[in-house]
Amino acid sequence: MNNYRNLRVALLGCGSVGAQVARILLEHEDELAARVGSRLELIGIAVRDVNTKRDVELPQELFTTDAEQLILGADIVIELMGGIEPARSLILSAISSGADVVTANKALIATHGEELAGVAEQVGAQLYYEAAVAGAIPIIRPLRESLAGDRINRVMGIVNGSTNYILDRMDRFGDSAEAAAAIASELGFLEADPTLDVEGYDAAQKATILASLAFHTNVPGDAVHREGITQITAGQIEAARKAGYVIKLLAIAERLVDDNGVEGISARVYPALISREHPLAAVHEGKNAVFVEAEAAGSLMFYGAGAGGKETASAVMGDLVSAARRHVAGGPGIPGSTHADLPVLDIENVETKYQIMLEVNDQPGVLAEVAGVLSEHGVSVARLEQSVPQDANGTATLVIGTHSAKESALAATVTALAASGAVSAVSSVLRVEGN
Repeated sequence: MNNYRNLRVALLGCGSVGAQVARILLEHEDELAARVGSRLELIGIAVRDVNTKRDVELPQELFTTDAEQLILGADIVIELMGGIEPARSLILSAISSGADVVTANKALIATHGEELAGVAEQVGAQLYYEAAVAGAIPIIRPLRESLAGDRINRVMGIVNGSTNYILDRMDRFGDSAEAAAAIASELGFLEADPTLDVEGYDAAQKATILASLAFHTNVPGDAVHREGITQITAGQIEAARKAGYVIKLLAIAERLVDDNGVEGISARVYPALISREHPLAAVHEGKNAVFVEAEAAGSLMFYGAGAGGKETASAVMGDLVSAARRHVAGGPGIPGSTHADLPVLDIENVETKYQIMLEVNDQPGVLAEVAGVLSEHGVSVARLEQSVPQDANGTATLVIGTHSAKESALAATVTALAASGAVSAVSSVLRVEGN
């Protein structure tokens, strides 16, 4: 082992992840020193209340409420507080003092990542955030380093375990959305504010990070199209099953070319149909997976635990070891790349297949009228299934699968169908991804 001085590590936050990080640092001190070439000395843990009971028993003398003072004596700062402030100000202070920073704060990286990285580059420090997306799954480093010499065309993934758990229960066990959400909440999958999960905000923050890395472009959070799963019904789940699909909440970032021939990128989150033969269809319960399509490497999938104290701590520790090794080796941090500066295109430029569910009047000529509306807007029918009305005066359900079409054409089609005299209601429109 090198005779490099001890590296001083400050920990901000001691929740489920922070407690596990502290435990690993203390219990595996010798092993980590052998890997790094220097001892990692945990100099303190900043918390709001030093007397709060923790998940792990830790030395009381490590705790402090003075985060500002703690970071001034650190070589590496680990931020696990969450939220925007005071995390942002503390990280800026740490970087400005020359410390490297490791964070799992997806909201902060999604909204202020460019600012933080810019300050780090100015002072030669490094910002690490592997744990900010998909928990224990190593996806940030492969995008930023392993695939840096390749051309990535698409990143598509299940990056929110809570919604995947709910949809998986609905699909495999026939649970209602409410029942599945209740179980997810009991198991601790859902955020304190479940809206962050079920309305797609959490996944959208992660899509921002993935898109920015994959396409070397700063992608603002408000440029990500977002839809949640609150409108998904048992009827949609059943229709998907009959057609050979499963519904997943997907975060997607891909290269697109708009109608003027301009290359840009799309970043979006929404529930979509995916073939049961696709690898992402086999991602069950609260697991996460990210599917990457690159020009040279081809298709790659990263799968594992997307949350959990020990699991996320694994990703944090990986970043910590990388930061420590950089200190031992010397040299400035390596800045991220946003050289491409591609425009983020509106969702209307996306082209995919769709499944449309309609309630239609049970009378002659209805199919012809519906087919005419689709044809008029350039949307062609790939398959069609019609249910039998429950009574003579009832309505029938049409499930229409389309060939690929632009989002703009689909939107116009749905508007026209809703206005058609043959259609009682447009029950559902879901995109089909992964083909």
